[in-house]
Amino acid sequence: MRSDVLAELAATLEQRKTAAADSSYVASLHAKGLNKILEKVGEESIETIIAAKDAVISGDKSDLIYETADLWFHTLVMLSHLDIGPEAILDELARRFNLSGLDEKANRSK
Repeated sequence: MRSDVLAELAATLEQRKTAAADSSYVASLHAKGLNKILEKVGEESIETIIAAKDAVISGDKSDLIYETADLWFHTLVMLSHLDIGPEAILDELARRFNLSGLDEKANRSK
């Protein structure tokens, strides 16, 4: 099932978090620290935005899918670095069901 992909990826990221930096891309990111990981999240965010704009023009969404996967991956690395599992994010998304987005946003500012 596809929902297992997120759990499997999170488990793999946790395993690689403490690996030797020269043995894994994920380990090398963790070794470089949070600022490098955040830089990658920012870079992938920009690439995703550009791919979305390009998809509107070209009608081809393949780059958008690819860049979004990169963004999600690097976001999961960031969360892992901060000892937050994807289930915390899924729980927050589930909490928002049946809650107006406008109400949720208003509650945040209080």
